[in-house]
Amino acid sequence: MKSITRTLTLSLSVAATAIFLVLLSIVMWLDVAREREHTYCQAAAAILNRATVVDPSHGLTIRSTDSIGELKSTSPNLWYVVSYDNLIKEFGGERRPALPFSLPYTGPIGFSVLNTLDQNSSFCLAVVRRGASELVMMIGGAQVGFGQIAKSFVVRNLFSVFLLAIAFALTVATGAFLSARFVARSIERVTRLALAIEPTAPQTSISLDEVPVELKPLVSALNRAFHEIDAYIQGQRRFLGNAAHQLRTPLTLLRSKIEDVTEPALKAELVRDVRRLSSLVSAMLDLARLQNHAIEKRPIDLTALTRDVLADFSPSALDAGIELSLEQVEEGTLVVQGVEAAVRSALANLVGNALVHAHGAGRVVANLDRGSVSICDDGAGISRSSERIELFQTGNPSKEGSGLGLSIVQEIMAAHGGTLIIKSTPGRGTTASLRFPEASEATPGESGSGNVEAT
Repeated sequence: MKSITRTLTLSLSVAATAIFLVLLSIVMWLDVAREREHTYCQAAAAILNRATVVDPSHGLTIRSTDSIGELKSTSPNLWYVVSYDNLIKEFGGERRPALPFSLPYTGPIGFSVLNTLDQNSSFCLAVVRRGASELVMMIGGAQVGFGQIAKSFVVRNLFSVFLLAIAFALTVATGAFLSARFVARSIERVTRLALAIEPTAPQTSISLDEVPVELKPLVSALNRAFHEIDAYIQGQRRFLGNAAHQLRTPLTLLRSKIEDVTEPALKAELVRDVRRLSSLVSAMLDLARLQNHAIEKRPIDLTALTRDVLADFSPSALDAGIELSLEQVEEGTLVVQGVEAAVRSALANLVGNALVHAHGAGRVVANLDRGSVSICDDGAGISRSSERIELFQTGNPSKEGSGLGLSIVQEIMAAHGGTLIIKSTPGRGTTASLRFPEASEATPGESGSGNVEAT
């Protein structure tokens, strides 16, 4: 893809060059139309002057240049007389009419158009300085082509043409620079408007009122793409929520039928499978609700909430032979802003993960600090071969779980403007931390966006 700035600069350069040549041609045409004979005189004299070589010891020589050859071929009645002091060179003498003065001519320097002695025709008289004397040229019957006139005009007005060319070049450079700046700023403005769209609200479109006319088709296409993407996402979310709702009824019926199973081993296995399916359906519902609704934050007592969650998991911890405990850095109440049900769900997911997936753990500790809560276990930790904990993976395929837990936790923390951080050391356990914006305020320079990290 070519650069817009480079393409714009090239286009302006080509356009300016064409305009410059057209203007130059118009000026030459006006010059010819205004003083046709004088212009022809200057052009023919310039051709003859460039072809004349003065050598006092060998006389005058008129070199057979291409311009002289073209002038002779286009002018059948051409004649000219060139003199330098007492040296004279003549061409077409048989066609030369009687002149109103004798040769050699000793008049002033300059260009003149004079009439012949019989007043039936005119001729060009040009006197130019050549060394210590003057070169006198008298030309008649010359038919000068436009190319020769243009060349003579440029040579005579070289300085003026050069200044005009510089002015056009500066104009092009300035125009290209300003245009590039305008295009860049316009694109930057549209980019800022696009970046201002909230990821949670992709249905928002870029206002066309703040977009330049040239970029409106592109922005309209982007808005249409945003709306189509949002419609697709909403459809997927509705499908997820509806599917989870539809699964709840058969699971309830299945749970009631399991009670009629008489074989203990089969019944325990069925109960475990139904519990796993129920957990998956609940996780899908939580995820669908979180993605479809904006949250309204309120103060939450993080200390009391953590105690309640640990109390809920105490029976499971006792059955697994794992000790649950709470440690708090600061005394008193720790308050964060958020939705209590959502934070409870996130914390419950982390505690449940620690009890189920922390292989060999004997103790699970909840550490409370300002704006954050961490669930630490002393289990085997995560293998070094797993550099990053991926969402929708349980981390241990041999254990029960849907793998949706971490995804829900991350969504909850992202909605609260916080971070989910998971750090693990093989053989020493895993620590999963929920850091709310209050923790970033307490520690300037730290911020989170709902990312999951593993070390």
